[in-house]
Amino acid sequence: MENEAALRALSALAHSSRLDAFRLLACQEPDGLPAGEVARRLGVPQNTLSTHLAILARSGLVHATRRSRLVIYRADLAVLRALVLFLVKDCCAGRADLCAPLITELMPCCPAERVPSERVSP
Repeated sequence: MENEAALRALSALAHSSRLDAFRLLACQEPDGLPAGEVARRLGVPQNTLSTHLAILARSGLVHATRRSRLVIYRADLAVLRALVLFLVKDCCAGRADLCAPLITELMPCCPAERVPSERVSP
């Protein structure tokens, strides 16, 4: 990930409703949610949420797919992974002991048996 892409993603997440929407969509992978359902669950007016989802989509963090009359939004976990790797790459100057707490804390959210192998590998 390049600086500009990282800045777009971080900027898109720098609003509480967009962050909440992205986190909700990430939890709904791989099925995603209709835009109206995202608005309902977050208690955000649909027209306001539409603007937020458009910003997240321009950043690459979410993608929309039309299914008949519904627009289904999905988080792009590959972009999230690239963003996290961008932020922590070379963070410890090669000292694995400094990164171990971060890795340990991330492991319970994504146990290897729940995550397809292509999403686990760097």
